[in-house]
Amino acid sequence: MAKSLWQLLTNQVNYINNISIEKNLNYLELIDALRNGFCKPPIVPSRLHYSIDNPAKHNENTLLIMSAWNPGQQIGIKIVTVAPENKSYNLESINGLYLLMNAVTGIPQAILDAKPITNWRTACASALASQYLSRPDSSTLLLIGTGTLATYLIKAHCSVRPIKKVLIWGRNSSKAENIKDQLKDSNLNIEVINKIKDGITQADIVCCATLSETPLIFGNDLKEGQHLDLIGAYKPNMREVDDNTILSGDIYVDNIEMAPKETGDLCIPISQGTISLEDIKGDLFDLCSNKIDGRTSEKSITIFKSVGHALEDLIAANLVVNNIKKHE
Repeated sequence: MAKSLWQLLTNQVNYINNISIEKNLNYLELIDALRNGFCKPPIVPSRLHYSIDNPAKHNENTLLIMSAWNPGQQIGIKIVTVAPENKSYNLESINGLYLLMNAVTGIPQAILDAKPITNWRTACASALASQYLSRPDSSTLLLIGTGTLATYLIKAHCSVRPIKKVLIWGRNSSKAENIKDQLKDSNLNIEVINKIKDGITQADIVCCATLSETPLIFGNDLKEGQHLDLIGAYKPNMREVDDNTILSGDIYVDNIEMAPKETGDLCIPISQGTISLEDIKGDLFDLCSNKIDGRTSEKSITIFKSVGHALEDLIAANLVVNNIKKHE
């Protein structure tokens, strides 16, 4: 008699928590895996993106459903919610689960905490882009934002560039100090700053990961040779940079299909005619497969806008599961 799905789930499916994920990922390994993935991508349909009314907080939460699969290998599905007002409950804004299944039998293999998977793959995608777009001698990083991603972004960027100094800005200075404390055992010179502009005047790489609806970075403050890594502003009404910033740099994205539609940093200036789709030079698929060049001048300003891609989740989840098996 064929086994029921419940029997298979009970006997075979592991829940992989945050602790196990952290133990079984490292930055350079995941960055290399992502590079290979963008060269030979799995099948990735358009993600589902829903806005859900939240009457208790008079705002909207977001539900994201992202899937990807390699025929004959794995199927991955991530279900994530983004609740910006969770801070009032002392909860994280982003929560969810990742389901990894056998593509041949369709049987679930593992359920993973989606939050650390998202943190790792997002930070490593930014570092991957930085390898193509930032100056190789970049030594000062400005981090704008003090959310869950902060330490991951710092560590990922430091793994690919000789970062010696990190500047941290956040609306809540105590959170910025907490991030500094978490990295106290590193060899980094870490400083909490009060004004973003002060950090931009020093930084080689500017990394911004916020839920801001109005620009925090202004083109008039930028200097030659900088690289901007923009991770937040995940909705069409959100912006982390102004029009002058977008006009100042060479624009790259993680994926050309979704980025111009989902983030206000791009869809607003495109809708207003400030820039066009043709002004986006390419995405990670193009960079990793060497279809286009990255940085070509020491003086140019480069901009990488990330909105996330399901292949990144599949690669990270599969890497975790494989590394766990190696240690069994």
